[in-house]
Amino acid sequence: MQTRHDIHNETDISLLVHRFYDKVREDALLAPIFNERIGSHWPAHLQKMVYFWQTVLLDERKYFGSPFPPHARLPIAHAHFERWMQLFTATIDELFDGEKAAEAKWRAGKMAELFEIKIAHHQRNNMQNLI
Repeated sequence: MQTRHDIHNETDISLLVHRFYDKVREDALLAPIFNERIGSHWPAHLQKMVYFWQTVLLDERKYFGSPFPPHARLPIAHAHFERWMQLFTATIDELFDGEKAAEAKWRAGKMAELFEIKIAHHQRNNMQNLI
């Protein structure tokens, strides 16, 4: 059995992102949403997610943008966020152990909570895309 270590660098972030989205792309609940939205642009999306998590966890300013607008009009509900968190947490736990790993799970949970609230608000008010 391989010893798990904490998240330290871009290599770790890339491993996390790719392993996580491999699971998402095969998940019965999440795959249809992600695959329809992302289509053939998976490589670009994965790189954007690596940059995002590098910025969030390692304070390396690689991601520039606003993460919410592309999600605002997705047809998703609580079950999607719950499943996303299950897969994300499981991926972290498989690969890493330490303070940054715990921080990644905490930050992902907070983002999921916020996005769920904001998407529900958009759905209730039939709001248009922000961009």
